[in-house]
Amino acid sequence: MPKFDIRIEDTDEHYPCTDTRSLLEGMESLGRRGIPVGCRNGGCGVCKVQIKVGSYTSRVMSRAHVSVEDEQQGRVLACRVRPASDISLAVIGKMKKSVCAVTATAAAETKAHF
Repeated sequence: MPKFDIRIEDTDEHYPCTDTRSLLEGMESLGRRGIPVGCRNGGCGVCKVQIKVGSYTSRVMSRAHVSVEDEQQGRVLACRVRPASDISLAVIGKMKKSVCAVTATAAAETKAHF
């Protein structure tokens, strides 16, 4: 099973993700709090991301959260997408504040120690 490098543009974090796991499952493997997880089956819209670079396969997502236009522009739910190559993504929607805030706090703490 291939392992791909997934990059979160907002934080410049990278994590590995196989083609058998969703982008959200891989993101959870970063092991930090603050990554909101909702229903895990495409119905709540919490884990919305925009794929900037790379290819992926997707499963059915609620049109209440991802329109046809969204999907054409790479705006998808991380719980319903599996990588087919290395991917660079931007966090959008409800997850953005918590993912980016956690990293900003960690960066500030690191600078304070030096």
